[in-house]
Amino acid sequence: MALRSAARHALLPPPLAPRIPGAVLHRPSLPSAPRGRPCRAASSASAPAAGEHLPPLFSVAPMMDWTDNHYRTLARLISRHAWLYTEMVVAETIVHQKDNLDRFLAFPEEQHPIVLQIGGSNLDNLAKATELANAYRYDEINLNCGCPSGKVAGHGYFGARLMFDPEGDAMSAIAANSDVPVSVKCRIGVDDRDSYEELCEFVDKVISKSPTRHFIIHARKALLSGLSPAENRKVPPLKYEYYFALLRDFPGVQFTLNGGITSIDQVSASIRQGAHRVMVGRAAYNNPWNMLAHVDGEVYDMPTRFVSRRQILESYQVYGDSIIGQYGPSRPNVRQLVKLLWKRKADSALRHSKTVKSFLEETLDAIPDSVLDKPITRGPSSEEGYFADVDSLLPPRYITLANHSYGSPKLITASA
Repeated sequence: MALRSAARHALLPPPLAPRIPGAVLHRPSLPSAPRGRPCRAASSASAPAAGEHLPPLFSVAPMMDWTDNHYRTLARLISRHAWLYTEMVVAETIVHQKDNLDRFLAFPEEQHPIVLQIGGSNLDNLAKATELANAYRYDEINLNCGCPSGKVAGHGYFGARLMFDPEGDAMSAIAANSDVPVSVKCRIGVDDRDSYEELCEFVDKVISKSPTRHFIIHARKALLSGLSPAENRKVPPLKYEYYFALLRDFPGVQFTLNGGITSIDQVSASIRQGAHRVMVGRAAYNNPWNMLAHVDGEVYDMPTRFVSRRQILESYQVYGDSIIGQYGPSRPNVRQLVKLLWKRKADSALRHSKTVKSFLEETLDAIPDSVLDKPITRGPSSEEGYFADVDSLLPPRYITLANHSYGSPKLITASA
């Protein structure tokens, strides 16, 4: 397919380093874990410069309390090419913590390609936060216009409320101060402002006021009253037809599909249907092996990095034990480091384990060797036609001018 062909010919990262000794359940010739020390700015000569990565055909969504440095390290061990996002960092936090920014913005250079997501609406603070973030050399800066949050005291509007900001200058403030490309993550609508026309008006406004040419579209609307953030991820119906209509009506813009994608088969089906890019959230966190282990091969048509869960755990253990207590007593601790990979009850081991290695030595007996050592495999897909009906559901076309500037917010009936 065209997207995989583009990925195949893009710049490849350097080869993996030799294995670090001391991992639990020793196996020969394993790649090393990423170095534990976060870098202030990924300026090492071995780190690819911003933009020198395979395109963001697949990304892991920004998730508060989830996509921290520890999760991103695990994700990068599994997939070499998936794009990773930080948790949302509030612009005011960056501005007011400018003497302590490593705590919020530092990351190991091996996490490239990585995107910083910023939240907020105060234009001065968005501009200052973006300028401060430049030193860390993220590959893109993203504005959160999708979280169904209310007004936060002292910080203005966050998330989905920004979709209908009458001025719409937030992205201009970010773009004017960013050294890297910028993007927006949004819903398809908010409350009763959920027509395709209103979504197009939002996109139209952003691209007319800023150089933003990448939108991540969560294909549900946000309901700001009566639903929790968790319910907002499930209750509003998915309208993938809005996403695919945007591809038709804004040909000069890149759109990433987000929302409801739970398997690599659905990722592949969306790309076959024409999706530019795909972003996955909870499925990539709750089951990183089954999702991320297939990304390099299925999406990018590139060799996979590891061959078994055991190898992933060994390398993650080396990383985890290298940073225990790095930021003070119990910061981080074993519980914080293993919460993302141990879903079953392990309280007994956590009470006395002082290292990730000792924790795994005590708990891995619960997983059969046949599971730990099983290589990456794919069964037959049952979701080949997951998006097959979307073309028949497309809304009427949004008018664009012949010179590809975007016209008045009117709709016409599609002729094709």
